[in-house]
Amino acid sequence: MTQWKQGLYALTDAQLMPDDATLIDRCEAALSAGIALLQYRDKSGDEGLRERQARALKALCDHYDTPLIINDDAALAWRLGAGVHLGRSDGSIARARKALGPDAIIGATCQDSLEFAEQAAREGASYLAFGRFYPSRTKPDAPPADLSILARAASFELPRVAIGGIDADNIDATVEAGADLIALVHGIFGHDDPGAAVRRLNQSFDR
Repeated sequence: MTQWKQGLYALTDAQLMPDDATLIDRCEAALSAGIALLQYRDKSGDEGLRERQARALKALCDHYDTPLIINDDAALAWRLGAGVHLGRSDGSIARARKALGPDAIIGATCQDSLEFAEQAAREGASYLAFGRFYPSRTKPDAPPADLSILARAASFELPRVAIGGIDADNIDATVEAGADLIALVHGIFGHDDPGAAVRRLNQSFDR
């Protein structure tokens, strides 16, 4: 598997990609341009849809040698051999680690809490996600976080993910503040050409 601990972390969105063909086409554009991680996120509750789309994305990610992360569903991640991302109320990191094994990528939403980050790291998280740092269209009501938390979280010695309203105008400042991975929804998939958006944003990691 290629290096995933720095770069762009693309998250799917059912509104921006409302059908299977659009989902696959836009994710392939992002993957071919060079992202570090892809997260499949669907809150519809349609288990058949989630299984079908996640399996298609897993095959696509395998082709591009890029890890697939499933949002909030450790059971689906286990069936696919994928990673999982868990919110603060979406289950135990320790239980997910025990179920998925030592090599699985398990992410934890920490928002603005170093205390939760410490707990997640202790329970076996692979990376720690902080934010939102800027106004977010995906989660407008998410509590705000200050960029300074990224530097303070360096002591956990895990990749730090920044999420929430990040785009071409603020990505440089976010990387400079200590983000290893930049998580984006609209910043990638809100563009007509996700591949071009990825290539442009990736320049922030080359400076």
